[in-house]
Amino acid sequence: MDNGLRLSLLDRSRTRVGEADSEALRGTVARAAHAERLGYDRFWVAEHHGVPGVAGAAPAVLLAAVAGATAAIRIGSAGVMLPHHQPLVVAEQFATLSAFAAGRVDLGLGRSPGFTAPVRRALRQTDGDFAADLAELRRFLTATAEISLHPQPQGPVPLYVLATGSGLSIAAELGLPVIVGGPLLGVGGDPSPGLAALAEYRRAFRPSPQQSRPWVAVSLDVLIADTAAEAADLLLPEAWAMAQSRATGIFPPLEPVEAGRSAHRTARQQQHLEQAAARAIAGPPAQVERELAELLDRTGAAELVAAGSTFDRAALATSDAELATLFGRPH
Repeated sequence: MDNGLRLSLLDRSRTRVGEADSEALRGTVARAAHAERLGYDRFWVAEHHGVPGVAGAAPAVLLAAVAGATAAIRIGSAGVMLPHHQPLVVAEQFATLSAFAAGRVDLGLGRSPGFTAPVRRALRQTDGDFAADLAELRRFLTATAEISLHPQPQGPVPLYVLATGSGLSIAAELGLPVIVGGPLLGVGGDPSPGLAALAEYRRAFRPSPQQSRPWVAVSLDVLIADTAAEAADLLLPEAWAMAQSRATGIFPPLEPVEAGRSAHRTARQQQHLEQAAARAIAGPPAQVERELAELLDRTGAAELVAAGSTFDRAALATSDAELATLFGRPH
């Protein structure tokens, strides 16, 4: 596979049945250190609020721990949900992070609403203006705002947009790189709408001091095992949690594979499981390499953000190592 491509992991700090939430956070930090040893280029964390199955609620705080456990790998948020925060506070948090990890901090930004109405109320979330807030945040980080940012960032803090819907057009207007996933990738479905949206982003892109040309990363679940059946088992805990959430409204901690296999499934839940498998790339190394090569060629992506998770942390670590090998990373 093309060694010029960047390779990164996205870890959502998924909790597991029988463990304290703090174990999920420690697991994220350990995975980041392992990713650095494997030769990954970047490690991303995410922001979720009030979700029983996710401990990653404070990206800047978690990234401080990741920074302390690593020395060279780039670290970033994928992402901070800007409607939940004042741009100045986000700029201060990531400028502070850059003091501890100079030259390797990235700030990915999204606009997803809170998980539930009570969470949105607790966050004091308003509709806001994502494009205006994003532009204001950039001014703080580039010392072009009406007030000075303190601490001053230790080097540039690049911005990335988690692009869904209008996010692509906002990123094109502001001249920012994008991270795309889900339906835009067309994995397991018709890729045409996503390809058209990416083509429009590239056509409308306005160069900026940070980014002279359009730049795309793709994010999806990627899991590798010795056989297709074993890879399907790796996918099952996350897929089953999602299927349960669609029925109950509660996104649960990850359960062992056996629990997902033996659980009673409604026809609708079975459909969700099949859809999750179709949206992921999972299988033996040769199959994953072939499917990834096709996806990266189709999208023209410069970076793969592998977002897979599973109950068994040892199996996940093995999958991470296999993916690094496919990308020619020495470890």
